[in-house]
Amino acid sequence: MKDDIIYLVLLGSCIGFGQYYRKIRDPGQKKLIGTAVGLLVVLSVSGFHMLHMLFCYLASALLIIYASRKVCHLACFGFMFGYLFFFRSLAMLGYESPPGHTNMIQMILTLKLVGLAFEVNTAYGKSKAVAATGGGDAGASSETDRVLLTLDMADIFHYSFNYVGVLTGPYITYKTYHDAIHLPFSGRADCVGATVEKLKMVPLYAALFLLVSYVWPLEYATSDQFFELRPFLYRLWYVWPTFFIFRMRIYTGILLSECVCTMAGVGAYPVALASKPGNGPTKEVVGGLEGPYDFEAVRNIDILNTERCWTFREAMKYWNMCVQYWMAMNVYKRFPSKKYRTLATLGVSAIWHGVYPGYYFCICGAPFYLPIEDLYVKLFLKDATGQRRLVLNVICWISKFFAFSYMGIAFLLLTVDKIWHYYSSVYHFGYVLWIGMYGVGVLIAKQRKAAAKREDRSREQIAKSTKGD
Repeated sequence: MKDDIIYLVLLGSCIGFGQYYRKIRDPGQKKLIGTAVGLLVVLSVSGFHMLHMLFCYLASALLIIYASRKVCHLACFGFMFGYLFFFRSLAMLGYESPPGHTNMIQMILTLKLVGLAFEVNTAYGKSKAVAATGGGDAGASSETDRVLLTLDMADIFHYSFNYVGVLTGPYITYKTYHDAIHLPFSGRADCVGATVEKLKMVPLYAALFLLVSYVWPLEYATSDQFFELRPFLYRLWYVWPTFFIFRMRIYTGILLSECVCTMAGVGAYPVALASKPGNGPTKEVVGGLEGPYDFEAVRNIDILNTERCWTFREAMKYWNMCVQYWMAMNVYKRFPSKKYRTLATLGVSAIWHGVYPGYYFCICGAPFYLPIEDLYVKLFLKDATGQRRLVLNVICWISKFFAFSYMGIAFLLLTVDKIWHYYSSVYHFGYVLWIGMYGVGVLIAKQRKAAAKREDRSREQIAKSTKGD
């Protein structure tokens, strides 16, 4: 709770500061002030552990600027994720463990610096393509690419430590950051209205988090009383309130993080530019564009669709969208093997979240559940209509949240001994159920396929006999 209070106070202060920050018109002054406040936030949370972030910035900036642009993204990826692993292993090595929120700062910094290296590599590739088609040796395909190819140490420093998103995100590309500094959209968008709209639901989520965590605390799921006195069904059911608590906590934090962006005007673009979370505008920014404006570039979660969508696969798309964009662009689409890129992406996501086995149990469990869900959607839901479809959708919705909750408790329990103790106490019900479902689903699919072939043969025989007559 102490960490959460510090987190809320800092986020609240950053939200309030945005009212002043977005009104700064001079780009140079805006960069300096934004970075100064960001460094103050990092220092107040991390103390001398701030040296880790400064070292990572220095090493990554040198790689981005001076290493070959053909491989700078890979070098930066290896260094930052390697350092992230080292950073989290300090306690195991006998050193003082950094505070919890310092870990979050390091996580966001990793995404920013590695993402920037990939942006530079992409811009370099485009510039080579332009040069190859006669556009000149220095030809960049856009103004954004030109900016990326002329970065200096100061530019990377300001991007790394600007106060918007420095604590918990959301992840924004260098282009989104650069646009917030140099383009006039933050002064035209309804930043206060967008912020208030997001803040409306925060008290509800925070209250539900406090209430349900008081009634059904996670710590109880690790107590002797829980395993000795509670029956099997209660222990199995307990994953539901624990994951509900987790969701309410995440919803509160992510909405407040988004409010830091909206109040500062970061991520404000005309609706006509069709911005997407993490990516920013999907159309080129041209002069003379007017509102209405939105903040889709920094929208990190779609709570309503996360809760009400029917399937696990759909829900994943609405959760932590800016990070998902980063994973999709920098891991999934770049991974050389199409066969293993989904597993590789989820593996990188697990590494990014932390070193605890619970993250791997949870995140890497998703690609094994998704084929089961896809199979049953294809078998039963795809062609269903009317009342039958509604009933099947509800069953799918229940299954979605059970899967999230059952795998999610591993994410919360963290260590192998606690995870194994809990799963053993419910006889590994979820995994046994899913294996059984997959086997039954495959059997049904084979039977249907065989029946369809028999029906086709029957039709062919009838057609031949008809022609003979």
